[in-house]
Amino acid sequence: MAGQIQDTEAATPQLPPDYERNPYPFFAEMRRGPGIFRGTVMDYSRTPASLRPAHTYAAVSFDAVNKVFRDGKVFTSGIYDSTIGLFIGPTILAMEGKTHWQHRNLVSAAFKSRSLARWEPEIVRPIVNALIDEFIDAGEADLVRAFAFEFPTRVITRLLGLPEEDLPTFRRRAVHLISYAVKYQRAFEASEALKEYFLEQIDKRRSKPTEDIIGDLVTAEIDGEKLSDEAIYSFLRLLLPAGLETTYRSSGNLLYLLLTHPEQFAAVQANRDLIGPAIEEGLRYETPLTTVQRVAVDDTELEGVAIPAGSVIDVCIGSANHDEGRWELPEEFDIFRKHMPHISFAAGEHTCMGLHLARMETRVALESILDRLTDIRLLTDADPHIHGQPFRSPTALPVTFDAVR
Repeated sequence: MAGQIQDTEAATPQLPPDYERNPYPFFAEMRRGPGIFRGTVMDYSRTPASLRPAHTYAAVSFDAVNKVFRDGKVFTSGIYDSTIGLFIGPTILAMEGKTHWQHRNLVSAAFKSRSLARWEPEIVRPIVNALIDEFIDAGEADLVRAFAFEFPTRVITRLLGLPEEDLPTFRRRAVHLISYAVKYQRAFEASEALKEYFLEQIDKRRSKPTEDIIGDLVTAEIDGEKLSDEAIYSFLRLLLPAGLETTYRSSGNLLYLLLTHPEQFAAVQANRDLIGPAIEEGLRYETPLTTVQRVAVDDTELEGVAIPAGSVIDVCIGSANHDEGRWELPEEFDIFRKHMPHISFAAGEHTCMGLHLARMETRVALESILDRLTDIRLLTDADPHIHGQPFRSPTALPVTFDAVR
């Protein structure tokens, strides 16, 4: 095996100038190697030096990404303790082993199928339809600002049992928190403000229990011990960006992809059974979060490449989802393609526990758009496009439409 180990001292590849708009040619070039290379797919140009890892590798093939996710003993998520964990506190994002399993089982109970079945008619669908009510008479709208960005925020606010009037401040702090690599001082301030805010909500529920996610966490126990205040508000600070960012981006991506592939959009309009395949292809083709990170705790090798202990691994989901070894013509958006599971929600013990909620929200959003709007046309004068790294979503979705009366 030692004779197959690749030289890891090759020059680190440079990110291309148009990387944030279209990273996929770069990903494809990197996949021509063994599936993992020395270097990074992250843009650290605006990141403080103290937050930049010293030794990085990037897993870009489907097999390499899948192996990293499924080997939590060698490739751990402890890196988040020294990155976003500095701003949100200790959460299941960075926990491993028994501690992770206990906390995950506890909080994932809030997302059980019985809850989803109740949330769809009672919370999600009414929120989506109320949003459409706000712009339907105008005959035009930016579906990012007026719809995709709005509905997950309102949904998560309701699920947490928070006052609707707190929504603008709540959302602004979520955006500041997730942007910690760009403006870390602002992220610390948002983190502290959210801590104080959630402590007030926790205290209210201790004196008067409620049937919402915060109420569930306040009464939950692990081995007979209730969760500490820090464990609760840290998880809530994680749920905030996780519940907002990925859903708004994935739904916006799907709408953009359908609007720019009108023949496929027409097929979905004619046959609602295609909504599920369209959601999955949208998640594969334009993954809302293209990269997460792990740390190699021991000297190891992956796909024939030696990886020293302490190295940070960019786990490039966006590249894995375009692996030509797994999908035929992966650079094409095709809702009719043969089903092959993507890896957008990660894999292994850190698989996203909100995946069923995210899929349900996106399905309801698309169903409601199709039910209430017709002759939807994307206005291209402003060059709307999908943009960003590692989070990707449309810059705007300006459309005209006719209302279904």
